[in-house]
Amino acid sequence: MNPTRRLISAGFDDLERAKRFLAAEELSGVNLKELVGNLANAADPDLALLSLVRLIPHAPAAVALVENPRTAPGLLRVLGASDALAGFMIREPGALAVFEQVPDARIQGCAAGDLREQLLLAVGADPESAAAPVAALSGPAGYRALRVAYRRALLSLAHRDLGAANALDAMPVVGRELADLAAAAIEAALAISRVEAAERFAAEDVAAVRLAVIGMGKCGARELNYVSDVDVIYVHASDGLDEQTASGIAAVLGAGISRAIDSTGPEPGLWEVDANLRPEGKDGALSRTLESHAAYYKRWAASWEFQALLKARAIAGDAALGAEYEAMAAPLIWSSSERAGFVESVQGMRRRVTANIKPEELSRQLKLGPGGLRDVEFTVQLLQLVHGRVDESLRVRTTTTAIGALSQAGYIGRDDAESFDGSYRFLRVLEHRIQLVNLRRTHLMPQRESGQRVLARGVRSMLGVELASAAKLLERWGETKREVRKLHERIFYRPLLSTSANLSRDEVRLSPEAAQARLRALGYVDPKAAMRHIDALTGGVRRRAALQRQLLPVLLGWIAEGVDPDAGLLGFRRLSESLGESHWYLGMLRDSNAAAERLCKILSNSRFITDLLEVSPESTAWLGSDKDLQPLSFEALWAEISSKLKRNLGTDPAIRLIRVIRRREMLRIALADGAEVIDQDGVGRALADNDRAAVLGTLRVAQNLEHETTEPLCDVLVVAMGRQGGREIGYCSDADVMFVQRPIAGADPQAAQEQALRIVTSLGSFLAKPMTPAIQAEPRLEVDAKLRPEGQSGPLVRSFDAYQEYYKRWAHVWERQALLRAAPMAGSDELAEDFMAMVDEVRYGEPIGEEQVREIRRIKARVEAERLPRGADPARHLKLGRGSLSDVEWLVQLIQLQHAATIPELRTTSTRPALHAVAEAGIIPAEDVQTLDHAWALATRIRSAGVICTGRVTDVLPHAWRDMEAVARWCGYSPGEAAVMEDDYLKATRRARQVFERHFYAFED
Repeated sequence: MNPTRRLISAGFDDLERAKRFLAAEELSGVNLKELVGNLANAADPDLALLSLVRLIPHAPAAVALVENPRTAPGLLRVLGASDALAGFMIREPGALAVFEQVPDARIQGCAAGDLREQLLLAVGADPESAAAPVAALSGPAGYRALRVAYRRALLSLAHRDLGAANALDAMPVVGRELADLAAAAIEAALAISRVEAAERFAAEDVAAVRLAVIGMGKCGARELNYVSDVDVIYVHASDGLDEQTASGIAAVLGAGISRAIDSTGPEPGLWEVDANLRPEGKDGALSRTLESHAAYYKRWAASWEFQALLKARAIAGDAALGAEYEAMAAPLIWSSSERAGFVESVQGMRRRVTANIKPEELSRQLKLGPGGLRDVEFTVQLLQLVHGRVDESLRVRTTTTAIGALSQAGYIGRDDAESFDGSYRFLRVLEHRIQLVNLRRTHLMPQRESGQRVLARGVRSMLGVELASAAKLLERWGETKREVRKLHERIFYRPLLSTSANLSRDEVRLSPEAAQARLRALGYVDPKAAMRHIDALTGGVRRRAALQRQLLPVLLGWIAEGVDPDAGLLGFRRLSESLGESHWYLGMLRDSNAAAERLCKILSNSRFITDLLEVSPESTAWLGSDKDLQPLSFEALWAEISSKLKRNLGTDPAIRLIRVIRRREMLRIALADGAEVIDQDGVGRALADNDRAAVLGTLRVAQNLEHETTEPLCDVLVVAMGRQGGREIGYCSDADVMFVQRPIAGADPQAAQEQALRIVTSLGSFLAKPMTPAIQAEPRLEVDAKLRPEGQSGPLVRSFDAYQEYYKRWAHVWERQALLRAAPMAGSDELAEDFMAMVDEVRYGEPIGEEQVREIRRIKARVEAERLPRGADPARHLKLGRGSLSDVEWLVQLIQLQHAATIPELRTTSTRPALHAVAEAGIIPAEDVQTLDHAWALATRIRSAGVICTGRVTDVLPHAWRDMEAVARWCGYSPGEAAVMEDDYLKATRRARQVFERHFYAFED
């Protein structure tokens, strides 16, 4: 192989520079062929060669190391992985002795006691000194001795880490030794600090102060990074000193520790000692007594502080005092999940961490971003805190150990635990390799491909040689992030909650009290009742019970995310009892997380849907497919109804069938709405089509019944009015209609009128009367004909000629306004065509005059004064309140009456398309139109959500917190944002009212 090919094969990036270095005088006595072969072991051969050439003049012993086939790979691996450690060896050539020992393929950790002894001896302290070793060295000499000894130990660890056969297996050992090394450094720094404190205070007073250093975060958990702030808390005690003096000495000792470790000097500082996790943070005393710590945590601490205490461990100083601190903190940690809003606060903290990432760094974050280390850590810590109160097996600090404990106890499935553990190790190893380069605190994936390629080569021991490329590394990282995020979202609030919900009967069983504690922590108000439901679902040995035991850990968490988890769990139990033996149901729960999550959230947020599902449980199958959730078109619905009516079922069975189909389709629409498969406009159109098909089918049944005894004398037409005509109705809306008839040629007009009246009366009765047997949970459809000419004083049905004559001679402006929403709904197509042609002449004919404008304004004022329920708050009424549906619709309709004659785009029965046409025509400013549209859409959404969530028809913005919260979530707001929705609605309608008043009352021709 020629030299260039050999360099390429070894992984060199800059071939010309590599050739120059290989020809350098420093390598004159080195076998270059073997050197290049050994450089292939380095993550960055270019860096390794450069560092070697720099190192040899300062440390000639390096030549012997690279000539020795046993020691060369280890030295070159370190030189190619860390420019910072190469610099240290240049400053301290004696550190090369580390490489004389060839590490085992399976990494062996150094004992914490040995590290402590090494660093204490380095600063001249006696490791055997009782509780407070004192250093012989202090000041810059002591600092340098400490830092050199630390970096020598760090070099040894990096040598063993980089030489490990499997980096994933080595990661916990590396993190543990890094934490122990940091603890040893703090112990040595404390010894130095005591010498320095004795220069300010009496030596016997300094000796009387016992100081314990509590490691927090990754140091406390013994899973530290190569470079990280070391979070600490100081606790002190003293014998015979007043508290002010003792506190002052303890503060000086703490400050001295930081100075010894991180102040500037010939040998650079190691890392920052961060005491900001102490009570009151930067504003609090640097050190407190044990009693002061206890008082703070019991009275003032926030939830996040208990999450931080989960990792607390005495790492240096007075061991007995440190043990007392741990004993004080433990009961506070494991009872913290009982605090009000604890789970929500942990979830909110995770969201804030993600939200605070710089946008330009989000895609490169190994630690804080979605699918990063924090997702694993927050998930594991929450499960530990929620369940560790009653399950002592979870009371461990290290993340990988905690994952194993959670899996062993059944809170995480074995496959999920294995994936979580592997992903966490992978991300931590990437973090370690990135930090090793310059020994700087960073958690960002390199931006340049060359840096990514070096990182990929540095983790070959876990990726495999075939994956050691930038593209393969990024692919693996992307897969890991997606897997971590998926597991995080699935597990974060979803622990196994009771004995009956264990994955198997053979696994560890917890007491009912423990299970109830978990349920309570998740938000169940009545854990005892929840336990009864769980026991009913999971009891027995049948396949259904076994599957429920596996699925409930996830399902209970999803149900708990709703507004009423207790009602959701009851609904789930009833549904499962109806469908538990159905193969598709079990398969959906097992195989479709999306369907199961949709079901759980709907059950705990919507009484309306829960009631409908209870009587139509088979409809649950739609949740597994967006296609199945798509509402059926009017044509498809009518095809189904008409085909079944051809079977001559009889009147009652036919009506029952039509109403069952309508209920079924309303349920489909509601489920699609909850799953966000359709938007609010789609909901209105789908509900209108559903009602239209039901009315058409019922009309056909009524006509067939009439024609059994009397020959057909007339054609009948049902005309949709109001929101029904605009195809923008909500759940359980009435159907505003008018009835039209036209005698068949040769029929007696009076007899035709009487027959039409019988038919439309039957239609209304069929849709409204109770069925025998009853159709449970049926949303009734009431037909309302009050918008007909002369209102309730006029005949229920008129002939086509009578309508034509009335509108020509007698119609009031409000009746012309009502016709703006008129649309054929059911009946004769020919009659519909003729009637709508006549209606168009009325509603879109001559623009209304000023007198008619004043009449519309007068009527609107009367509606506001008389129709708003007594005592109702106009600011909260969704239909008739200020800036709500009525204001927007009246303004739109006034504009249509004035301009539709000349602007065809305004000839629509729907509000939002009409608003769009108003903006396009420039009749009112676009920003005003946007204000009106937003208020109308929000009021419509809230109105429909009120029915869905509470099961009651109401036109008022809810007052009760639970109802408001449920409506807010249905409207797309995040949990806890009921007040935000309320404020949004009040703002939107207030602005819409201003627009309404500006244009409705000031509008001129």
